[in-house]
Parts: sequence; structure tokens; C-alpha cells
Amino acid sequence: MAKVEILETGTFPSIVEQSQGLTLVDFYADWCGPCKMVAPVLDALKEDYEGQINIVKVNADNEPEILNRFGVRGIPTLMMFRDGQPVDVTVGAQPASALRSMIDKHIAAEVSV
Repeated sequence: MAKVEILETGTFPSIVEQSQGLTLVDFYADWCGPCKMVAPVLDALKEDYEGQINIVKVNADNEPEILNRFGVRGIPTLMMFRDGQPVDVTVGAQPASALRSMIDKHIAAEVSV
């Protein structure tokens, strides 16, 4: 199964903000129970949507400046970016079906653009 890449301050701009297409960012912490529940779901989604969307993670404890820049106040926060700009956000552990709906909605919008 494909593992979701963990980004740091140095890699976030090139992988998320300067990218074209869709990127789902999971803002998480190692000590966060709900974050641990979401992690395997994201690994599966990364594999299922390979080539359609990039899925990455940012450790909230290690990268507070990234969280501040995007107004992240709770974890897990999942933020969808299109062409480097945030376009959608959900806070809290979400079931796979809700995350699939979010992704599918943005893939459909990407196709119609």
C-alpha cells in the first residue's frame, strides 16, 4: 500500500503551493487519536486515486508556521488545494466515504474547468 508523504516547511511550497491539480493535505499529530484513525484511510485513498490527486501530510507539532498560514486550529484538518490554493476543508476524523465524496467532487470540478 502506498504511504502518504510527510511534508516539511522546505518541501510544502513545491509540492502543494506551486503544484498544478489537486492536493489533499492532512494536518495531523502523532499523539492525536483521530489522526491515527484517518491515516490508513488516506493511505488507501492515495492508492485508489493515484494519478488523479496527490495526498500528503503535515505534522502539526513540527510545522506550526504552515498551520498558521492556513488557519488550521484543530487536528486532524484535511484541506484540499487546487493549483496551490485552498478550496475546501474538513476538520475531524472523517469516514472513507466522506473523504471519497470530497475528492470526487473536486475531481469532477477539475474535469469541468
